[in-house]
Amino acid sequence: MASKHDSKSPAGLPAHPLARKPAPGRTGGQGRTGARSPRPLPAGEQFFTPGATGFRRAVELKSAALLVFLYQLPRWILPVVMVILLLAGLAVPDWRGAIAVLPVLAFVVWLAYLSWPSLRPGGRLMRVALATFITLLALDRFGLF
Repeated sequence: MASKHDSKSPAGLPAHPLARKPAPGRTGGQGRTGARSPRPLPAGEQFFTPGATGFRRAVELKSAALLVFLYQLPRWILPVVMVILLLAGLAVPDWRGAIAVLPVLAFVVWLAYLSWPSLRPGGRLMRVALATFITLLALDRFGLF
């Protein structure tokens, strides 16, 4: 009778007893070529706001491709880039610091707009507070505040 620890790895060696199988829908990391396969999109998630019309619908349609692209990136890239830009904006006290935080402001406002219908009041308050802070930081670095 074989136990679960008798399974073999791809190299023919016994599998480690604590080795985990990849989650369903995942390839388990790198394949033979060393290239990672893109993360699959979440199943069952609504991509657009139900009943949206006009400007919101147009923004959601134009944002769909960019959102899919950002979702396919490794999870660490976007937060690292945003933190670097924000730290540059905090560290550089002139117009170059303001230029560094403008992409962060645009990203925060864009995501806040897209997620607004599904947010509770606390989430909305946090996004408004963050956008206000970054706006004031940019205005200060441009010398307008």
